[in-house]
Amino acid sequence: MLWKTGRRSQNVEDRRGIGITRGVGGSGIGIVLIVLAALFFDIDPRILMQGTEILSNGSETNQTRSQLVPPGQEEAKEFTSVILADTEDTWKMLLSEQLNKNYIEPTLVLFSGAVQSACGFAQAAMGPFYCPYDQKVYIDLSFFEDMKKLGASGDFAQAYVIAHEIGHHIQTLLGISEKIMKDGKHLNRQQRNSLSVRQELQADCFAGVWANNAHRARNILERGDIEEGLDAASAIGDDRLQKQSQGYIIPESFTHGSSKQRVDWFKKGLTSGKISDCDTFSTKKL
Repeated sequence: MLWKTGRRSQNVEDRRGIGITRGVGGSGIGIVLIVLAALFFDIDPRILMQGTEILSNGSETNQTRSQLVPPGQEEAKEFTSVILADTEDTWKMLLSEQLNKNYIEPTLVLFSGAVQSACGFAQAAMGPFYCPYDQKVYIDLSFFEDMKKLGASGDFAQAYVIAHEIGHHIQTLLGISEKIMKDGKHLNRQQRNSLSVRQELQADCFAGVWANNAHRARNILERGDIEEGLDAASAIGDDRLQKQSQGYIIPESFTHGSSKQRVDWFKKGLTSGKISDCDTFSTKKL
């Protein structure tokens, strides 16, 4: 990607090195949740892990904090800030032109180890996530290194992760997230999972919409970038992750969509660039 000359966002909140986590102990279910969640690029804030303790006495010096920040993250921080700024510019234009709505910029929080949000506590192993209650995206930059283990390498793969979380912010601004939460209260687990899949696939599509319009406006994509994004979408399909983690697939437990579904919807947004083409809730076939 051609990103280094891009604008830096002013909406980055750096909390790296502030908190220290105490593990969740030896609970089998706790370990399973962490392992499975670590395989995903994001997690529903409503199921954030409970029982994680954050230890921070408020007396950390700048030197102590700097010692807790993982080394070699400055370029990743700059990259994240540029991608966030690009989503701000792109979605401000898109919402105005396509829906006649104003775009409210979210905050992106950088953290290391664990973080407290309006949705609860989360550990880095759970991956990046968006919290609709404070309209913030939370990312531990070390996750970009973990992505390579999933077969998702390259800067556009990383940009896809950020753009997907911003896609959830768009859902919040459009009232989609609130409706999903209300509807979910009256559904059984399998039905809620199905609704979650549609929500995640729409966020994938919105990520593609961003990439389409950002490239048309600023020519940011290079040869191979699209393949990186599609590989990333494929790497985090529920079927592929379940096969890797447990050796078998349970379709009714999917919460994010299969590899093919994630690739297809990301590609759909990437091809059309239109918000209206991302209606995953009305279509019968995903």
